[in-house]
Amino acid sequence: MIPSKFIYHKATSVKDAIALSQTHGEEAKFMSGGHSLLPMMKLRFATPEHIIDISKIEGLSYIKEDKDLLKIGALTTQTEMEHSSLLKENYPIFTDAIKLTADPSVRNVGTIGGNIAHGDAANDQPALMLAMRATIIAEGVDGRKSIPIDEFFHGFYMTALEPTDVLVEIQVPKRKKGSGGAYHKVERKVGDYATAGIAVHVELDNNGVCQEIGIGLTNVSAVPMRLERGEELLKGKKITEDLIKQVGVIASEDCEPTSDLRGSEAYKRSIVNTITKRMLHAALERAKK
Repeated sequence: MIPSKFIYHKATSVKDAIALSQTHGEEAKFMSGGHSLLPMMKLRFATPEHIIDISKIEGLSYIKEDKDLLKIGALTTQTEMEHSSLLKENYPIFTDAIKLTADPSVRNVGTIGGNIAHGDAANDQPALMLAMRATIIAEGVDGRKSIPIDEFFHGFYMTALEPTDVLVEIQVPKRKKGSGGAYHKVERKVGDYATAGIAVHVELDNNGVCQEIGIGLTNVSAVPMRLERGEELLKGKKITEDLIKQVGVIASEDCEPTSDLRGSEAYKRSIVNTITKRMLHAALERAKK
């Protein structure tokens, strides 16, 4: 289908984008890469009267470590992340996710900020953000604000961003010795949304005891989901095969999938069980390197 009629605006700065949003109100939508918004517009699920293109704003595309944080600019494309030596060497969980995200033509323009700001539980990056305890930095009418990831996703395509807020940066704790993460999703075909996906990030002390654990689930609930009960079971313990099996069962029980063209509810719960165990093993292996 063809999107409904809209007026296109090109923002030259974050302040310009905020001002345009103030002017046009709730009928305006920000767009960076557009690969989340445009498909919804084609299906008439979204019908904004004004599109504010923020893709050419300078200074929002970067990947760097700053003190105890990894900082990623919101307009950093999936391709830029895919080829980042810093992410490949120290944060391979991002590489896991990006190589399963759509196809190169989408990754060339799709941004991490757009992937998260859309609030879609089927997107891959939200699960990573939950697993890695990210903080979302947004700029709005009243200046910059920090939003912990557990307070960011409010509902189906709903986030903590106000209509005039521009997501400008993603922050995650800098990789520590003894930490590792992994992500995988099952998909019907290459580049499809996940039938189900799991992100795991773990931090171990010198004795192999789990100090921090994050488990995020993709596309098995209405909003990006943290597996809190599984995290509580593992934190403060040495992660054994028996505990991993228990967390797999917990994941299959606590997720909230629905039957659709990608599979039945029972099939998705089975996938979640299996992938959770595999990603725990993969994250542990990376943490021990």
